[in-house]
Amino acid sequence: MMQGREAAEDVQASKRARLSGLPEGLCTPEKRVSAWRAPACAELHLRDWDPERVCDFLGRSGFRDPDLLRRFRENQISGSLLPYLTISHLENLGIGPQDLRLKLLACLSKLGQHYAEEMKVFNDPIHGHIEIHPLLIRIIDTPQFQRLRYIKQLGGTYFVFPGASHNRFEHSLGVGYLAGCLVRALKEKQPELEINHRDILCVEIAGLCHDLGHGPFSHMFDGRFIPLVRPGLKWKHETASVQMFEHLITSNDLGKVMENYGLVLSEDMDFIKEQIGGPIDETTCENPWPYRGRPREKSFLYEIVANKRNGIDVDKWDYFARITDAFLKADPHIQIEGSNRKYYKISTAMEDMEAYCKLTDNIFLEILHSSRPELAEAREILYKIEQRQLYKYVGETKPKKGKEIEKEEYDTLPADVAAAKPENIPHDMELKSEDFIVDVINMDYGMKEQNPIDNVRFYCKSDPSQAIKITKEQVSRFLPETFEEQLIRVYCKKTDAKSLNAAIQYFVQWCIYRDFTKPQDGDVVAPLLTPMKASWKNTEEDELEGPTECKKASKPRARLFNN
Repeated sequence: MMQGREAAEDVQASKRARLSGLPEGLCTPEKRVSAWRAPACAELHLRDWDPERVCDFLGRSGFRDPDLLRRFRENQISGSLLPYLTISHLENLGIGPQDLRLKLLACLSKLGQHYAEEMKVFNDPIHGHIEIHPLLIRIIDTPQFQRLRYIKQLGGTYFVFPGASHNRFEHSLGVGYLAGCLVRALKEKQPELEINHRDILCVEIAGLCHDLGHGPFSHMFDGRFIPLVRPGLKWKHETASVQMFEHLITSNDLGKVMENYGLVLSEDMDFIKEQIGGPIDETTCENPWPYRGRPREKSFLYEIVANKRNGIDVDKWDYFARITDAFLKADPHIQIEGSNRKYYKISTAMEDMEAYCKLTDNIFLEILHSSRPELAEAREILYKIEQRQLYKYVGETKPKKGKEIEKEEYDTLPADVAAAKPENIPHDMELKSEDFIVDVINMDYGMKEQNPIDNVRFYCKSDPSQAIKITKEQVSRFLPETFEEQLIRVYCKKTDAKSLNAAIQYFVQWCIYRDFTKPQDGDVVAPLLTPMKASWKNTEEDELEGPTECKKASKPRARLFNN
């Protein structure tokens, strides 16, 4: 009786399977699991299945059509691709009709869930608990990425603001996470964009790896040190990020791992590198689309990690004048071993990724704790930093619009300041060009003089499917008119009060000669100099309301003293 009842239940289960559209033998969770764990397929992980193992699984799961299996074999569909197949993929393979494609996808979806690898959870102080894909974990757990733990996100700012202490490592985790959030939101809300798992993984990897090429103390290295020590070199950290990413993949044999997660190296490596460093090809009449990784239809993907359209994601620059000097003095004497036992300086380490991997903020301590006599000058500078004997801030000014200082002129500015000696400076207080540091800081909203919002589209509430452009007149008259400005900050290396006072007089006189804006405290620190420039004098209204009252108040005092 029990055997007869079980046979009847099997018949009913087969009927239910036919009605539900599932292949026979997959009608209960227990039987589905047993099919997935069939001995012929289960000794390897899903990502290691070759096309023959895939066909064996399909046959055991009830998909025995020879034409279907032939198409899987001819197109080399391996196990790593199975969880990511879509209706359109199956249609392109020539598998039909539609109900067969749906049955096949339902089966493969359950298979993918069974073999799904666990996401790793990070507790981020900004974003909370975030999940990271296993492929990204493999990238994170490499020496090239772990190097970012030892590079300050904000360069030398930490020496001024103790709270600004986070590193490129946690910043990169956050960028990878946010890039994934954005591209997944696009996939969910706009399915017509046809964003697939490869797109998502590539955007996450690009966000994660976009800062791999930063040198010690971040932008201080590529924004100030390299231009000073190698002025003719056209180099930026994004270039090194692309090179370091390639080095990371090859030296850790991650190419096969990427393929196992469904990526196509010939396309996806280019796509990741293009997101980090820009297009590989030049735009021409014959080739108007310069990107290799993705077609023009998916151009929006290139705007997530490095937005060339409106620059909203661009990192802001920061400088720290003194750690630069220490690096300049130490550069000829530091030896960093690279590949093939070749040695590099601080300023040339980016030419070899093996050497560049070893170049982090730790160079500060290497110089500071060195006993080598040739590093004595650099060591003395870093000692002063630790003792808070920092260069003294002299003042800030701005050039007039259209008369900004060009990059080629930067190196001549300290001598230019020293040449602006005021007449009242005594001979023993004269300063030289080496006593000054002149920082030129170009600030903008990401697109220099352009308004980035001009390149942003907004969705209107009346029709959320329509994106429109909004002019600033439609928003408010309070919006800024200028989106770029240049700041000039001057520092003095001498820290005694007399030298600092003399440096201020030099600076104010220099601002007069160069027709820069008057320093905010100019009338206080250089009262004998500021009246020399007519455009710096107080307006007529100020003279009526301010100085006149002062003159009236001073008359009784004058008579008192005369008496």
